[in-house]
Amino acid sequence: MKRDSIFYKLFQQSPSALFQLLKTPPSNAEAYSFDCVSVKESKFEIDGIFLPPESKDPGIVYFCEVQFQKDEILYERLIAECTLYFYRNREKFSDWKAVVIYPSKGVEQSDLKPHQVFFEGGKIHRVYLNKLGDIRKLPIWVALMVLTTWSKKTAPDEARYLLERSQQEPEPLSGAIMEMVTSIMVSKFEKLSRKDIDTMLGITLKETRVYQEAREEGLEEGHANLIVRQLKKRFGQEVSEEMRAQIESLPLATLENLGEALLDFTSLADLQPWLDAQ
Repeated sequence: MKRDSIFYKLFQQSPSALFQLLKTPPSNAEAYSFDCVSVKESKFEIDGIFLPPESKDPGIVYFCEVQFQKDEILYERLIAECTLYFYRNREKFSDWKAVVIYPSKGVEQSDLKPHQVFFEGGKIHRVYLNKLGDIRKLPIWVALMVLTTWSKKTAPDEARYLLERSQQEPEPLSGAIMEMVTSIMVSKFEKLSRKDIDTMLGITLKETRVYQEAREEGLEEGHANLIVRQLKKRFGQEVSEEMRAQIESLPLATLENLGEALLDFTSLADLQPWLDAQ
């Protein structure tokens, strides 16, 4: 199951969802934006980064790691990534914190002793999705995270419930939730077709077609804007109007490929050859 991309899409739709997992979220949680970064010098890649709004008073930068497989040196790597990024961007932020999302405590690395100071000091917050309680009582975006951990036997019922619940939300939010639910189920049932998944969830062909048309248009525009922002933050330069127009003309699948490819760019000059190759 490709959970990294699912959580990326989820946080892209609702950055504030991360802070619904924390007991003491920042007061301006709704103003945070979500991004991804790559610290190329050491070949480090951070799953997600939540940037505070720009202001005269620097805010806290939050890092997120989604970990569904046991990694016995996860915290060594995570702390190195976070502190290196914070060091390179010290003037932008007042502090850093990290959130690690696990399906259950059993996936966490075994030796925690070297990192107790980070846990006790509130630097690293650990979330175990199976401990969050009844999925039907959770905030909708947190419930979607929990849905990724449910078994094939129980997931369809909860997915249908979340689809029904999404209808209480205004558009385009309800459409975004529908897409997240179906993406999770498609990843969980890899051998089933999208049509089979729609049937399982009780989504009619008419609903799917109408939604997909709106979704493609909205997601392409949103993804293009996200990529332009990523390029500006990464290289400190504005993307030219010509290249921006080229990016905005790309279909969604190609935009997603560009989102991965830009992590390997060494400068903004690498963008044009990539666009020309498409």
